[in-house]
Amino acid sequence: MHPLCKQAAIFLLVGLLLTVAALAHPVPDIPVRGFFPGDGTARITVEVDPRCLTSAPDIEPSTLPPKLAAMSAEEKATLIREARALVERWVEFTLEPVGRVQPDFTFAFTGKNSGPLAGAEDVVVITGEWRTTLAAGLTGWHIRSTPDAKLSIVFQNIIRGEVHPRLAVLFPGEKSFTMDLTALNAAAPTGPTPGSVAAGGSSGDAWSTFVTYIRQGYIHVVPEGLDHILFVLGVFLLSRKGRPLLAQVTTFTLAHSVTLALATLGYVHVPRGIVEPVIAASIAVVALENIFRPRYTPWRLVIVFVFGLIHGLGFASALGDLSLPRASLATGLLGFNVGVEFGQLTVIAVAFVATVWLRDPANYRRWVVIPGSVAIAATGAWWTVSRVMG
Repeated sequence: MHPLCKQAAIFLLVGLLLTVAALAHPVPDIPVRGFFPGDGTARITVEVDPRCLTSAPDIEPSTLPPKLAAMSAEEKATLIREARALVERWVEFTLEPVGRVQPDFTFAFTGKNSGPLAGAEDVVVITGEWRTTLAAGLTGWHIRSTPDAKLSIVFQNIIRGEVHPRLAVLFPGEKSFTMDLTALNAAAPTGPTPGSVAAGGSSGDAWSTFVTYIRQGYIHVVPEGLDHILFVLGVFLLSRKGRPLLAQVTTFTLAHSVTLALATLGYVHVPRGIVEPVIAASIAVVALENIFRPRYTPWRLVIVFVFGLIHGLGFASALGDLSLPRASLATGLLGFNVGVEFGQLTVIAVAFVATVWLRDPANYRRWVVIPGSVAIAATGAWWTVSRVMG
């Protein structure tokens, strides 16, 4: 094959793969929340995004109120039946010492966190609710994500109106910690049961939450954060030399850490409708620089820093979806940020290992940097337009 034909084929193949991949959205989790007001009652909710009911939730767009309004009564009933079946198949509920139970959920269409659907841009979810009374002798509860589960299950508790500092994000086959309910049930024996977590939290809760958020930060980049992966690859492709690469990664880390903290603490708020298109545009800009300005200069750090600030807002949006409790704000923020850094380093390590064999700079630029940057730039540009257009 002629070299030009070979290069064109690489352009086409990589561009096609990345364009298809650019359809991806963050994969939704399934939150299971226990509300315990302290009066002997309990309310358990489970939230199913309609995307979870499809074969490709990372590609399927979110359901918005106009789409819900256009559905027939039969279509809505079908979604609710499928949501109920999914919960029964993927989540096991256990009350101690009673054993496994199957909550009788009542399902309805709501906004996230059981909120109202107040605007046309609100994401529609299917929320199941089960109200019950804490029976005498009940000491705790936990859930298990069954091996059949395809998505992560989030276990969270709200005690007397306050979000408990510990939560669990469960992969298929994993069991949550046991939430101690003895202090919330006057008829129950006093003192926590072995292996349970008291309603007030502990230092062990802080470590568990830290580890949980490290994992959440990591998977938000690998494998779920395609936009962040493409940006980091764009940074990597400019130069494999240690100093330029280290300078760019450090600058990006500092920048997104600043806005991640500010947004999580509530000092900065930028709508997703602005953040997501700019993140997509940042991917295209960095990749185009690799093509037209191939030499590393301080200007590159300015670009990486500015776009790093925007990416931090994107990370904060994902962190906000987990309803980080106030008592665990610093712990969760630090853990999530550490997880993000591990994710970025993984991307760079894989990219380095995949290209280290191509040592000649001219061939590396010809067969890796140029086609890879063109594909990334095309993806970023297409994604920017699609996000602006909604």
